[in-house]
Amino acid sequence: MPTVRTNKDRMSDMSKRDFYELLGLDRSASGAEIKSAYRKLAMKYHPDRNPGDAEAEAAFKDVSEAYEILKDEQKRAAYDQYGHAAFEGGGPGGFGGGAGFGQDFSSSFADVFDDLFGEFMGGRRQSRSRGADLRYNMEISLEDAFEGKETTISVPGTISCDACDGSGAEPGTQPTTCPTCSGSGKVRAQQGFFTIERTCPSCNGAGRIIQNPCTKCSGSGRIEKHRKLQVNIPAGVEDGMRIRLTGEGETGMRGAPSGDLYIFLSLTPHKLFQRDGQDVFCRVPISVTTAALGGQIEVPTLGGGRTRVTIPEGTQSGRQFRIRGKGMPLMRGRGNGDMYIQTSIETPVKLTREQKRLLKEFEAAGNEKNNPESHGFFSRVKEFFDQSK
Repeated sequence: MPTVRTNKDRMSDMSKRDFYELLGLDRSASGAEIKSAYRKLAMKYHPDRNPGDAEAEAAFKDVSEAYEILKDEQKRAAYDQYGHAAFEGGGPGGFGGGAGFGQDFSSSFADVFDDLFGEFMGGRRQSRSRGADLRYNMEISLEDAFEGKETTISVPGTISCDACDGSGAEPGTQPTTCPTCSGSGKVRAQQGFFTIERTCPSCNGAGRIIQNPCTKCSGSGRIEKHRKLQVNIPAGVEDGMRIRLTGEGETGMRGAPSGDLYIFLSLTPHKLFQRDGQDVFCRVPISVTTAALGGQIEVPTLGGGRTRVTIPEGTQSGRQFRIRGKGMPLMRGRGNGDMYIQTSIETPVKLTREQKRLLKEFEAAGNEKNNPESHGFFSRVKEFFDQSK
């Protein structure tokens, strides 16, 4: 960062520093480079950031004076040819009266004010006239999320008025430039050291005034209408995801940019499958005999397929079987998640006398090896009761 002349320097050295040197620039610097250099130094030495610092205030005045000259092509040409003499009391450059630090400084700082605070000041005009963002809630099935889907939706909202082409003016007429702000949408007022900027009260920041409003849209430049939009839902989407359609939100006022449409997705519960990220779970009830003797079961998969699962002898309730690659597709990668089959052993109900008799014989013929888990549990229960006596 270049050094600048302070009050102490002014007392010891009456000659002025070179304006290019003050801003840290070459003499071939472009207008954009001059503005950028001034912006950085102005923010660094601004009195609001250095309260009570006389040297910072003096430095701020120096860089502002340099920018006031170099930003103007004619003044810069005179300075390049004659130096500081061009601005001292009717010098050869014809710019007598000096560069000054009054009204000219205010305009200098205002030139970069929009760049520094445009989002909060000047930029606010555009964001205010931009159309609002819209939300659309869409329910899709797990199959739609698995395969992806193209669908058409009907969105209530506003579109550009076809009678005035969104201008807001009656066909055959045109909006006129606001005389108060000259089309900028904002006005400036000098208040002491600062230039205050606010929205133009005459055009409310639009920069234009409509003398003859369009009768169809009442001058707003937009009308209410349902629109049909094509939506592409990619495979692998999850519950709660949103899809953004740029420019498909509410139409902006009088030709201003439209907002965006956000489609929020929610998955309807499935009859067979539950989803956890990219994996899919399916609870399958099996009979006591299949669990005891083993066998094969056929289960469905997402996408309409089927797969066989081998159940080994002695399968317990809750055991899971993993089927690789049969889960949800990965949105940002290749392949699929996995599918898990969770067994649930079903206890027989509504038994006949013969079935009950056979089960009792089966139980009588059994031993602790046939039911090691239940035998072990009740053995520990017996020990617990014996110890508590």
